[in-house]
Amino acid sequence: MFSKILIANRGEIAVRIIRACKEMGVSTVAVYSEADKNALHVALADQSYCIGEAEASKSYLNENQIISTAILAGAQAVHPGYGFLSENAHFARLCRKNGLVFIGPEPESMERLSDKAALKELFSEAGLSVIPGTKAVSSVEEAKLAAGSIGYPVMLKACAGGGGRGIRLIREAEELEEAFLQAAAEAAGAFGDSSLYLEKYIFPARHVELQILADEYGNAVCLGDRDCSLQRRNQKLIEESPSPAVSGEQRESIIRAVLEAVKKIGYVGAGTLEFLLDEKGNFWFMEMNVRLQVEHCVTEMLTGVDIVKWQIRVSAGIPLNFTQQEILMAGSAIECRINAQSCGALNMLHVPGGPCVRFDTCLIQGAEVSPYYDSLVGKLIVFASSRDEALRKLRAALCELVIEGIPTNIQEQLAIVEDERFASGNYDLTFMGNR
Repeated sequence: MFSKILIANRGEIAVRIIRACKEMGVSTVAVYSEADKNALHVALADQSYCIGEAEASKSYLNENQIISTAILAGAQAVHPGYGFLSENAHFARLCRKNGLVFIGPEPESMERLSDKAALKELFSEAGLSVIPGTKAVSSVEEAKLAAGSIGYPVMLKACAGGGGRGIRLIREAEELEEAFLQAAAEAAGAFGDSSLYLEKYIFPARHVELQILADEYGNAVCLGDRDCSLQRRNQKLIEESPSPAVSGEQRESIIRAVLEAVKKIGYVGAGTLEFLLDEKGNFWFMEMNVRLQVEHCVTEMLTGVDIVKWQIRVSAGIPLNFTQQEILMAGSAIECRINAQSCGALNMLHVPGGPCVRFDTCLIQGAEVSPYYDSLVGKLIVFASSRDEALRKLRAALCELVIEGIPTNIQEQLAIVEDERFASGNYDLTFMGNR
């Protein structure tokens, strides 16, 4: 096991990783930008180092500075969290070159799985049903020909990255050129890669993903499914596990298929396979995230498995010590993402409590919400023995959660939870568009 880990991230996920390390008896090293000098993760870590200016490109994306800091601090491993460098194969390789363990998949695996279009072909060969689509298209003309062959409407997507960037819905041919140029520019700015691919638009549908853990000894487990259909502009707002749209029989079937596919490609680490679930109950594979997901904690609340700790253990060469049959998925867990709606300083925070209520956050008195980074300031998660009880608990927790000084989406989240369509479990990706 590692004795010291550097966390190459910030915000609530850096705090989450530091807490996991402390519970494991592992020393932690925080890195921070000038804008984050008073941040919670800086205070909680055993060592902290400023690595640059506020802009992410000069700090949290500065690969060489992070590597140098890890070596200086005497760390054996680097945990990238999510976002920033978490899916950067070059950074993972740089860690290895400098004698550091990258807590995530091997760089070769990351490269192989980074191109979403090629990834779909790989998982199709592994036995999963994939959404009809293309490999990367190099021009507007090529995209038009491909879209005509697939049939409108189509989704235009960035080959690299995630987070809803570089994605456009194209309903007819006249929309394609402008959308192509916009999506390519957005993808280039966000990921340094402007390449795009097309896939058939499946409608109506729900967004369901499956969390996996796999070690280097051939062991793999699936920690159930999460429903992530509550989205706005491809950004997730609420996640729940298990999905109310998936039957027990469907769940068992897709878990078996996912585990077979993951073992076939030889994946090691934590990962998430994302699917669209159509109205006939068919699962269509979209992509795989080779990192820790923002919403991992809703799965942790349901199963009791600490995904962050197991990420670390697997990277240290420790085999999984439980089987698929030992994973309990009874009850219901629901998560609301709490986002700041503008920048400013926090002047009051009251966090709800009670059994099976969790609030993962980076907020402390006087904390500044900066314009330089993601607007996520916390995740409110509850667990109960039934979905109805979980909804009541979540509503009570949202009513109790107080954040003053910065505007947030707490009231919007409360309105969603109180919406009869969400309460019924009968919703899909169109929910926010229909509000």
